[in-house]
Amino acid sequence: MPGRCLRLVLPLLCWLIYAMPALAQTLSVVTSYPATFTEPFRASFEARNPEIRLNFIHRNTASGLRFVMERTQAPADLFWASSPDAFERLKALGALRRLSVEATGLRAPGGYPVDDPDGYFRGFSLARYGVVYDPIALQKAGLQVPARWTDLLERGYAGQIGMATPVRSGTTHLMIERILQHYGWDRGWAILSRLGGNLSTVTARSFGVASGVAQRRFAIGLSIDFLADLPRDAVSIPHFKPLEPELVVPASIGILARSAHPDDAARFLTFVLSLEGQRLLTSSAIARTPVHPALNQSLTPGLQGPGFDAALSARRYELVNLLFEEQVVRRRRALSRIWRDLDALRPDARADAARALIEEPALSQAEALILSDKHEVWQPAIARSASQNALVEQLRRRLEGQMGEAERLLQAPGARP
Repeated sequence: MPGRCLRLVLPLLCWLIYAMPALAQTLSVVTSYPATFTEPFRASFEARNPEIRLNFIHRNTASGLRFVMERTQAPADLFWASSPDAFERLKALGALRRLSVEATGLRAPGGYPVDDPDGYFRGFSLARYGVVYDPIALQKAGLQVPARWTDLLERGYAGQIGMATPVRSGTTHLMIERILQHYGWDRGWAILSRLGGNLSTVTARSFGVASGVAQRRFAIGLSIDFLADLPRDAVSIPHFKPLEPELVVPASIGILARSAHPDDAARFLTFVLSLEGQRLLTSSAIARTPVHPALNQSLTPGLQGPGFDAALSARRYELVNLLFEEQVVRRRRALSRIWRDLDALRPDARADAARALIEEPALSQAEALILSDKHEVWQPAIARSASQNALVEQLRRRLEGQMGEAERLLQAPGARP
């Protein structure tokens, strides 16, 4: 009898062993992180939760937002990305579930809150914003390592700077917003115009900036600390330096409102925030800054210094990105030419008028906010409508007029020294 029972039970046990992976619950995580980042979390979490399988949907931030908001029938349980703006936008659209995990009440250096005060997403690591640079290339060019964002406006940096486009990089958007919020809308766009005149190139992705410095395509690039990791075939070894005014922001994780498995999603979120999950961040393979108090002593309770208005940044996300794309990226060569001519001129009324034209944003701050709030004009992350395309054409005509008039002033008789 025992032998007969064993013969009956053994096939069943074998079937269960082989069938368990297929029977496991699948959690779909939309993330801007590459597999080299997510796989250690998968291995550790699934080893402790064999009944759950993780399915990572790897997208850049903008593409990930479109996936969540447009592909509403596709499984998606969590959103995991670097840009806090993305979470602010999902929260505003009602796409995030309020968490049961209590917020820490901590703030990063510079005043940015680690967690959403309303409880819809949690910060799990910190990123410091600044520049990656090739010290040898800067030395050969006779340039100093910049200390502030405005140092990058010096004429000596012309043709030496690379950055990613904010349309495809949430980190670049935050750098632009930092400048706009710290210096004000009008002066901020004047700074961005001059920065555009100094650009060597605009890369399609954030990681292309450090790679460009490593391959000596340009000497300096706007980046974040963890993207300074280099490819093995690097020609140079870039260094990272944060710039003033300081910007240290959390990367976050949240549960999507449409999650079919919110309890399991909460288990993964809790794991990412746990001491075990946070220690994974400190491994050489990931090399990120954790937020767990046992691993990070730089966090403080309460507001420490000037804050960063993430809600404002998220509110005007598309409009700021569109303006930068049209005013700086698409017109980079014209900006370089105009600023070069301005630098060669002695100051006079004509030069001042030309400078004012290329520094002026195509939209005022009030206009940008009004348009941001009118979803029929500009709805976040959704394909452009006819009215949105009309807005783009309006901005292009306005910018072409401003830059055309600036070039006319500089080319007129008597404009040269």
